[in-house]
Amino acid sequence: MNLKYAIVLTGGIGSGKSTVASLLKLYGYEVVCADTIAHEMLEQAIKEVIEVFGEGILEQGKINRKKLGELVFSDKEKRLKLEGILHPKIKAKILEQATILEAKKVPYFLDIPLFYETQNYPFQEVLLIFVSQDIQTQRIQKRDGLGLEAIQARINAQMSLEEKKKLASYVIDNTGSLEDLQREVEKYLQEYLGDYLSKL
Repeated sequence: MNLKYAIVLTGGIGSGKSTVASLLKLYGYEVVCADTIAHEMLEQAIKEVIEVFGEGILEQGKINRKKLGELVFSDKEKRLKLEGILHPKIKAKILEQATILEAKKVPYFLDIPLFYETQNYPFQEVLLIFVSQDIQTQRIQKRDGLGLEAIQARINAQMSLEEKKKLASYVIDNTGSLEDLQREVEKYLQEYLGDYLSKL
């Protein structure tokens, strides 16, 4: 499958990837969001998920993602079981949407948080949003109100951003302000993306 206009947008929890996705949409780029697809697939796979995790994860007949999150982030085996159910479905949907966007012959972004962890996608070009682990921890605490132990469990469930940094095609450092991030995104689009496209 040759999806040459696809650019993976990835990072880690609390790195600011969703903010970058919003900026890219403002600049007119299509962004396919794996998290949105994951929520859809979770609802569709409710029977399979209940078989594995029991009815304790339900609230008013729907999966309570917070309860499910607490289970999978504290137990690697359970996390792998959930990923086994969801990831093939998420991948199929992402590839389906990428194939449609490819026909437009313009670059588009695939927001895939676990791109490197799954080692499961046929994409080469990767834009990584990077922050230090200290800033990552502060941002998650502020956003989600989680304790340090719960935050660490979530960070540890992903490949470290330092490791991802070595593998990415381009890295945007998001340790500064929102204005700094916007400048970095604009620099990427103006200086790097144009050059990348000229080689396609």
